[in-house]
Amino acid sequence: MRAVLALPCLLAALSVSGCAVAVLGTAGVVGLTSVQEKTMGEALDDATASNEIKAKLLTESGAKFAEVDVEVANGLVLLSGRVNEPADRTYAEGIAWSSSRTRDVANEIRIEPPGGFMANVSDEIITGRVRARLIGSSKVKSVNYNIETYDGVVYLMGIARSTEELRRAAEEASVVGGVKQVVSYVRLREAVNRTPAPVTTEAPPPPATYQQAPDASYTTEPMPELTGANYEPGSR
Repeated sequence: MRAVLALPCLLAALSVSGCAVAVLGTAGVVGLTSVQEKTMGEALDDATASNEIKAKLLTESGAKFAEVDVEVANGLVLLSGRVNEPADRTYAEGIAWSSSRTRDVANEIRIEPPGGFMANVSDEIITGRVRARLIGSSKVKSVNYNIETYDGVVYLMGIARSTEELRRAAEEASVVGGVKQVVSYVRLREAVNRTPAPVTTEAPPPPATYQQAPDASYTTEPMPELTGANYEPGSR
């Protein structure tokens, strides 16, 4: 959560995130979920997890984590922004995993000095323009998407109704001025609603534990269930 949190809330109020809850309240979340692919319970879980993780980061150190953003979609926590030290990046990921509502974490935090107010505002303007493109597309159900921008890199999260919609959403984002790259963590609706595997008699695997080194799974290519792609500007 950045120091200019109020501005992204106003520019991206349609996103079901901590900002959306702050601007719209619970009634707003209920209204949004009536047209979303996710249920009201899932939306509230995501918003609660986002607020919980943001609060823990700022409580731990407002100075270290002031420029770390948190977005949550279907239990997937996206961390983006910047910190000064590699240890801070690792620690932020550990805090993300501490939420009981977290299913997976994509750690996109960079090790960089503070970017300043204008850099943050530029990213929020890009987020607003990408949101407008998705709203204006007849082939994308924009309310299903969360958008986060850092240094011109746009991260898309949410649920796509088809592979074609997933591709179109990324392409729409890629043509917005100032966008350097689009990284998609969008899940297909079929994957999200997949029927659980039958229960077997084998002993369950040990619970996953947080690794001391940052998880690199998302820095090369998405996990299988996170069907998506990177789109460079002008790739349409």
